[in-house]
Amino acid sequence: MLPMAILLGLGAALTYGAADFFGGLSTKRTNEFSVVVCSQVIGSAVLLTALPFFLDAPFTIEAFGWGMGSGLGGGLGVLLLYRGLALGRMSVVAPTTGVIAAGVPVLAGLLLGERPGALSLIGVVVALIAVGLVSASPDHAGQTGGYSGIREAVGAGLAFGVFFILLSRAGGDSGLWPLIGARTASLGVVALIAVVGRRDLRPLPGSLRLIASAGILDVTANLLFLAASRVGLLSLVAVLTSMYPGATVVLARFVLHERLHRLQLVGLACSALGVALIAGG
Repeated sequence: MLPMAILLGLGAALTYGAADFFGGLSTKRTNEFSVVVCSQVIGSAVLLTALPFFLDAPFTIEAFGWGMGSGLGGGLGVLLLYRGLALGRMSVVAPTTGVIAAGVPVLAGLLLGERPGALSLIGVVVALIAVGLVSASPDHAGQTGGYSGIREAVGAGLAFGVFFILLSRAGGDSGLWPLIGARTASLGVVALIAVVGRRDLRPLPGSLRLIASAGILDVTANLLFLAASRVGLLSLVAVLTSMYPGATVVLARFVLHERLHRLQLVGLACSALGVALIAGG
């Protein structure tokens, strides 16, 4: 696998993980609809400032359409993930989402004809196991919020898997138009759900900085993933990107003082091994 694809995929993982951490903190202070809509509006502003540097790529309905399809999955995924993070523990919800978000594109990539090397495939398996271990803890069931948010995490993982697959189909010469389409669709669907459900979109005092951090990091991660998917196989790039729960868990450990158990530490070590195997393949 190309070194650039590995670096971009890992960069996306780190920034997605940090975005989810700040987004999760935000949902503990205000409702998830205001977090998702406000963070995506802020992220859209960042995306639009970058657009003039990519105007050499022509606008096409196909690229914009793939982006809008991915945005529907991404918008629902973020909404479900932030809801899960508000209900449960970051160190459980985020990794559960990650392992599903990684598995779905791997299956899609293989069905679409991608054939990674044997060593890379072993690395994929190790990485998936790693994400599962990071989400494991022997006493989560007995703690407050231990299994809360799991249904939301599963739904978010499936939605993110769709996001990764469709965004990667937009083509390597489409510039930022797929992300513009994705952001248009994700904002539209979340805002529609909020209006129908009569949800307040105004962030509560003290949450705006966290929301802004989540929005900026999320759009940065999207840019990194899009770039990685253009130079690497979806079945490998999606796995690297979906290792973002490691960053979320580490931040939760040092900022929120959530405990890391032995299985989670083993999972973090397996993450490094998985990356090395994917790179070696």
